[in-house]
Amino acid sequence: MALEDYKGVYVYAQQVDNEISPIAFELLGKAKDLAAPLATQVTAVLIGSGVKGLADRLAEYGADRVIVVDDPELKDYRTEPYAHALASVINEYKPEIMLVGATAIGRDLGPTVSARVATGLTADCTQLDIGDFPLVAIPGQEQKHNQLLMTRPAFGGNTIATIACPDNRPQMATVRPGVMQKIDPVAGAKAEVIEYNPGFTPDNRYVTIKEVVKAVSDTVDIMDAKVLVSGGRGVGSPENFKILEDLAEALGGTVSCSRAVVDAGWKPKDLQVGQTGKTVRPNLYFAIGISGAIQHVAGMEESDIIVAINKDEDAPIFDVADYGIVGDLNKIVPQLTAAIKAEKAKKAAG
Repeated sequence: MALEDYKGVYVYAQQVDNEISPIAFELLGKAKDLAAPLATQVTAVLIGSGVKGLADRLAEYGADRVIVVDDPELKDYRTEPYAHALASVINEYKPEIMLVGATAIGRDLGPTVSARVATGLTADCTQLDIGDFPLVAIPGQEQKHNQLLMTRPAFGGNTIATIACPDNRPQMATVRPGVMQKIDPVAGAKAEVIEYNPGFTPDNRYVTIKEVVKAVSDTVDIMDAKVLVSGGRGVGSPENFKILEDLAEALGGTVSCSRAVVDAGWKPKDLQVGQTGKTVRPNLYFAIGISGAIQHVAGMEESDIIVAINKDEDAPIFDVADYGIVGDLNKIVPQLTAAIKAEKAKKAAG
């Protein structure tokens, strides 16, 4: 493999029902950062049926070039045709870096494609950088420069690993949604659009979609919430989350939780904040009964305002909190809820 033949930072621009998924914009923002020290361009790979019209949207969020693979076989996501499409693009255009969102689709597509193009893949990354590998020079071993350094939680989130792929290309990573920041869109931006179709011949690996059933949920995605009231093991019991739900309702927010709560079976995984859960950036984040382990903090430290309530004055959560209250949450939270409701009633009365 001639590594010098591989150039550019590529992003798989996931779309569903001809609507670009938010993770694509987040990855484009990070791709711009990675491309700068490499003096290269950012390319979005758009796969689907009748999707060419989405190219301008990708340009507004940072794509210099958009490779469009458009075919009726790509109308709905299926592993085989999509893997064939993306692997063919990689073999034809030879990207140095290939980023895929760690969504349900990306977690299926990424490993399949990496195996086909004979490269490694670091899954569920929370940080990406360009740097030297090994990180610290080792006597007698070549230190390679301008490598993609891929950081992810390991061993259930108990440690952080930084991984590189120095001897194969592309350097592939799936990236957790909500971790990277999308750039402000540039209205009217245009990208070079390349239409590429490797040809699709259905075989026994092409599954047949009989019916698509869209689930309807009344649960707000915590990644979209502006106000989060998050509870940890210190809340004491699943029943005790009622006082957090009352506070969330008063604030027009949503309840979330730490990993310890999910492990105890008190709340579903969808509500978990942290490195092994979801990364959130609300305007206001309440950390109630949460000690503040690094795995949790990594998932919420970018919140605009963090309020911590904990009976342990030495809890690490106070190190990242903008406001901290030391005391019994069973007394503090109901009083806070009552005060907020009273203030809202006062304003409503004029």
